[in-house]
Amino acid sequence: MTALDRLHGVRRALGGALAGLAGALLVIMTLLVLYQVFTRYVVGSPAAFTEELVRYALIWTSMISAAYAFVHRKHMALAVLVDRFSPATRRALVLGSDVLVLVFAVVVLVIGGTMLAFSAATNYSALLGISRGLVYAVGPVAGLAIALAQLLNIWEDLIGEVSIETEGTD
Repeated sequence: MTALDRLHGVRRALGGALAGLAGALLVIMTLLVLYQVFTRYVVGSPAAFTEELVRYALIWTSMISAAYAFVHRKHMALAVLVDRFSPATRRALVLGSDVLVLVFAVVVLVIGGTMLAFSAATNYSALLGISRGLVYAVGPVAGLAIALAQLLNIWEDLIGEVSIETEGTD
């Protein structure tokens, strides 16, 4: 098994885990919203806790899905300018962009997110009574996933197999 095969295996495993978590959160949100509609219109007494849970699940889903996008290089990009450069310049721009995203993920999401989660650990939500630190823990979790994805992307950049996906590849 070559290093490139291992790279693709790690990418598939990380992408699968993130997709599974985001998918599970979407199912949970759907069920909670259906339950809230049922209790509101059939029972006549809406379940208030569902709104807060859905909000927190949406935050987690958004961040986990963003990490998934970085794993598969499906994040939004304006390739109009980059496409005008030579392949060598394009490779350098992609590498520079990947390094900047890695630095952002580590400094802002992992380090800053960890500090935020710990500072909010004693702050509890109004309806559920759970620590807001649990909600904010998505920052470091998604940040670690993005950092790992960017390390994989940088490795691809350096070994010469940059797979920049463009429109129409979905």
